[in-house]
Amino acid sequence: MPTPRHRSPSRRPLWIIALLFFVCMSLIALYVYPPRRYSTCYFLSSNVCGPFTEWLPPVRHSRVYTDNELAARVVISEILSVPTVESKNTKIAFMFLTPGSMPFEKLWEKFFLGHEDRFSIYVHASREKPVHASPIFFGTEIRSEKVAWGKISMVDAEKRLLANALKDTDNQHFVLLSESCVPLHNFDYVYNYLMGTNVSFIDCFEDPGPHGTGRYSQHMLPEIEKEDFRKGAQWFSVKRQHAVLILADSVYYTKFKLYCRPGMEGRNCYADEHYLPTLFHMVDPSGIANWSVTHVDWSEGKWHPKAYRARDVTFELLKNITSIDESIHVSSDSKKVVQRRPCVWNGMKRPCYLFARKFYPETLDSLMHLFSNYTVI
Repeated sequence: MPTPRHRSPSRRPLWIIALLFFVCMSLIALYVYPPRRYSTCYFLSSNVCGPFTEWLPPVRHSRVYTDNELAARVVISEILSVPTVESKNTKIAFMFLTPGSMPFEKLWEKFFLGHEDRFSIYVHASREKPVHASPIFFGTEIRSEKVAWGKISMVDAEKRLLANALKDTDNQHFVLLSESCVPLHNFDYVYNYLMGTNVSFIDCFEDPGPHGTGRYSQHMLPEIEKEDFRKGAQWFSVKRQHAVLILADSVYYTKFKLYCRPGMEGRNCYADEHYLPTLFHMVDPSGIANWSVTHVDWSEGKWHPKAYRARDVTFELLKNITSIDESIHVSSDSKKVVQRRPCVWNGMKRPCYLFARKFYPETLDSLMHLFSNYTVI
């Protein structure tokens, strides 16, 4: 019978040596780089430096979902996991939310001309039937309801537009625009920008001030926690998968319908500024770009954004807007903290904006004159 071979105690397996090396280096790091608020720290001495979890990223406490939320989460997960259905004729749905007639139809006609097989148009006119100035817009109205500024009816109108646009299976991206929006680039640029990436452009940031989390209501618990409450511009551009998700959601939408409205608990909450940023921050944060591709100038610090008059519309103005490559948010508290984020498209820093608002009808002639020049910038 062969004599068993004994391993020499000095010849340890390499994985044990590697493990010992890793542990040693970790202990050295803990001694050399303690938490900033301590001058001395020892690995297992909780009375000196606290528990070891201070070196680990914070972990949110899990909770038990309600039945409705559990069902919603399952549906959302299924939607997000469904592969994109390839279309032979991929189109962008341009959805206009307007009270009535649209003053820039002729400008949009110039933008769309020659690309009829790559776009669809849907118009939600909330007050009166539009009188169209361009044949491209004939027959584009959907059944519409009245929309009140700052109320859930604004979100309802957005969902109504999405529902109609989703009926066309060729529509793969969905852009929400207003009657005061204008294009900043030519159609090919916009099409390639939106269709060339796999994210949705939903504005989303955390504002600790009174016009941000100050609008949160405890009634949104347990489904929506205060730390998940987000803010952003309503002008979105979403891929088909996310458009379906918006229509499928009723649990989180209902919370905003009931507890986010003007005059709620002594404060004004506007669902169109908070619903989608909060929803996507919770269910698919990596699937959105965190900025809107529609530029709005809030620098005047008023309740409404800057509106451009005919005298304001110059080549320099439009060139400046199209060259912006950072999204900027300012907190609404007394600190006025400025948050700057580069607009990163497929790993590259790119200009942020494809459209802009808010333009008065009197600017049409100037925009028509400048269109061919500023859209090739």
